[in-house]
Amino acid sequence: MTEQERLELEAAAFRSLVQHLRSRPDVQNIDLMNLAGFCRNCLSKWYKAAADDLGLAVTPDQAREEIYGMPYSEWKAKYQKEASAEQQADFAKGKKA
Repeated sequence: MTEQERLELEAAAFRSLVQHLRSRPDVQNIDLMNLAGFCRNCLSKWYKAAADDLGLAVTPDQAREEIYGMPYSEWKAKYQKEASAEQQADFAKGKKA
């Protein structure tokens, strides 16, 4: 496999992951963090870091919009729910680990 082919496969996998997360707004970020150790916000930070590495001007808000498919404030208003006490406790446990 060439380097270009590897990059194209990785890019396609990333796009599929982002599209899957966009299609599942019912899955809360705290659930992703508790189960997988990353969430949509992590992806947006990694996206921004990659842009920075390439010298591309991408703001944190632009990176979040790329991941969420809409402005973050809009996504939060439409889909984000208050985290339960159990979710918050699991999150706190995960941060200690």
